[in-house]
Amino acid sequence: PHHQSTSFRVRGKIFATAPPDGQHLHLFLAEDDRERALALHSAFAEKLLWGGKVVGLRVRLRDAQAPAVKALIEQAWRHKAPKALLR
Repeated sequence: PHHQSTSFRVRGKIFATAPPDGQHLHLFLAEDDRERALALHSAFAEKLLWGGKVVGLRVRLRDAQAPAVKALIEQAWRHKAPKALLR
């Protein structure tokens, strides 16, 4: 758990969280990936703010396309994974 959300981690680093509402997914992407996702998927993605700072991407699952969400999850995982795992 991470606060009230389910968290997904790679080697202890959070790359995604799922709030208890079951309606959203929070992804922690590299800034370039996040900005690209916002441009490509504005129908279901928005900036995730924490303390006024953009920290990730908030995905509205009911509006999202499954292949796009899968690709975004993989990008978030790659962003947080150690280089040794990426090989």
